[in-house]
Amino acid sequence: MIIITGGAGFIGSAMLWELNRNGIEKVLIVDDLGQASDGKWLNLRGLRFSDFINKNDLPILLEQNRLPKISAVIHMGAISSTTEQDAGLLMNNNYEYSKMLASWCAEHEVRLIYASSAATFGDGSSGYTDGTGSIDRLRPLNMYGYSKHLFDCWALRNGILDKAAGLKFFNVYGPNEYHKEDMTSVVFKAFNQIRDTGTVKLFRSHHPDYADGEQMRDFVYIKDCTKIMHWLIETPSAAGLFNIGTGRARTFRDLVGATFEALGKTPSITWIPMPETIRDKYQYYTCAECPNLRQKGFTEPMTPLEDGVRDYVLNYLGKAIPHLEMAGTETQT
Repeated sequence: MIIITGGAGFIGSAMLWELNRNGIEKVLIVDDLGQASDGKWLNLRGLRFSDFINKNDLPILLEQNRLPKISAVIHMGAISSTTEQDAGLLMNNNYEYSKMLASWCAEHEVRLIYASSAATFGDGSSGYTDGTGSIDRLRPLNMYGYSKHLFDCWALRNGILDKAAGLKFFNVYGPNEYHKEDMTSVVFKAFNQIRDTGTVKLFRSHHPDYADGEQMRDFVYIKDCTKIMHWLIETPSAAGLFNIGTGRARTFRDLVGATFEALGKTPSITWIPMPETIRDKYQYYTCAECPNLRQKGFTEPMTPLEDGVRDYVLNYLGKAIPHLEMAGTETQT
């Protein structure tokens, strides 16, 4: 049995889809679905899993040894909002809960794959290389990134990263992010703005080295993320901190242009001021350097931006039922 925490969320449900594609159905989904109107439950429709439990029940079930034999824990459950201001909430969900799971996995010799974040790199002044070599020099710019960084440091100090894999996701886009509201990808927002108004709003640059729309990110397609995660399950010797990105930074203008192209439309961009509340915390450049991942043996190529955006727009955003699902199947619970 594989546990996926945050299993109804963006990356968690996409990982369930990946496991189903590879014939794996013995999966325990752990999450909090919130209100039905939030739509997270839709991410599970059409996918196969053994059972669902609320995230608050998992610690008790683990402590009382009331679960089937667990072969791996994929820990994607967290508060993922980079603008969350409740530090206590972030620490409870992103730090303390992760410590509990990691300790249990270490004690029971269960493979742990967990979500860290590219936000741990801060302004990038210490580089964007994966592995643990620069961890003491990293200075996250927001509390979300700090909560993730604190757990990485704890995991390193306590030997967790000798066997576990921590994943620093860069700018992930793709199906099953629909419930994330303000935290959805720029592709998702651009598609809807093009559909509704014919133009896309982008932040102006407030940095002298970057023109409007030339801010750069490493945009990575969700299907590449789940492919790497499946490889990590199959390769338990690969441990440590890994960047999950393409290794190539692209501009927001590139991303929006690819969205317009997928829709067969001429690009139209409206420039808006960046809110002052985030200007001093804004990253103008991120790019995943992945020597640790590649050295451990992952060799498959990453999806080019234009190809990933085209697949997302044409095969998901443009469909009546856009979620990842397994054709011809129904969820079994």
